[in-house]
Amino acid sequence: MSEGLPVALDAMGGDHAPHEIVAGAVHAVRERGLPVVLVGSPRVLYEALADHDATKEISIVRAEEALEMDEGALASLRRPRSSIAIACHLVRRGDACAVVSAGSTAGIVTTGRLRLKGQQGVLRPAIAVDLPTLPAPAVLLDAGANAEVKPEMLVQFAHLGATYAELAHGIKDPKVGLLTIGSEAEKGDKLVRRAHELLQGSPGIHFTGNVEGHDLLTGKVDVITTDGFTGNVALKTMEGAVRYAFAELREAISESRLARLGAAMQRSRLRELRQRLDSEAHGGAVLLGLNGTVVIAHGASRAQGISAACRLAADLSAAGVVNAIGERMAVPSRSHRLWKSSRGADAVE
Repeated sequence: MSEGLPVALDAMGGDHAPHEIVAGAVHAVRERGLPVVLVGSPRVLYEALADHDATKEISIVRAEEALEMDEGALASLRRPRSSIAIACHLVRRGDACAVVSAGSTAGIVTTGRLRLKGQQGVLRPAIAVDLPTLPAPAVLLDAGANAEVKPEMLVQFAHLGATYAELAHGIKDPKVGLLTIGSEAEKGDKLVRRAHELLQGSPGIHFTGNVEGHDLLTGKVDVITTDGFTGNVALKTMEGAVRYAFAELREAISESRLARLGAAMQRSRLRELRQRLDSEAHGGAVLLGLNGTVVIAHGASRAQGISAACRLAADLSAAGVVNAIGERMAVPSRSHRLWKSSRGADAVE
């Protein structure tokens, strides 16, 4: 993280904005020692800070507008002075080290691309999400930024994810898998089969082959690359399954005194498991491939989730993830080679 620079926090984005966002900022400043600047309506934010007696601890940057949670990508064009746009502008101007927002994912992605621009050589930015595997999290991307992709984009997502896994989780030479419907190389549609060919011949990528949906939480690979449509469906299916499993577990525990006693004896282990599977504890998703660090917190995030997102953003900025991606994508002719190979495949088809 650039010395002394704060995290620019979009205080108007999220289901519980601005009060939970402000509470998260206060927690990040007081408990984590992170500098944070709030972006949004000064009057509303000042009142929220006053509730925490924090008006002198956290500064506010005015934003005239805000993107609603149900607004899509076009809203970013209609509202150039939105809180997420101003937050991105602070990073681009060098007044903040990173952006954190719990607002509309489509709005954040579009605004990020407009304000921060894609890094040289990166065809499309991708959303990376940590999956709670052991001993270290696996990185799934794209988790929703690009519903339609080309084969060379899946290869680039692998490079983005590998860089993130190395810096965020300390994984050397991370193993990369391609998400599809079978482990065999010929499984999947035309897009996946072509991406498999490109990944096999891509230098700098430890490609181990295809992975399936049941491999997501096994730790079989460190990075899972897929298109944004498939990745988002897989992620939300997994989240729903986890919620269902915990609901069933709570019901089973409450059914008998013996079950409650057993649960009490395993309380610390259950708490640890719940913490590991809690998406808010990890801070959120990361939008990789832009000229700036952007963390997308869950829309329903409360104060603890927002604070964790600020911590993640600050850590990634300090680790130099943007520069590391730039160096990886600057490998001579890598982007040109991928584009040329894809165009050649299109021509053959």
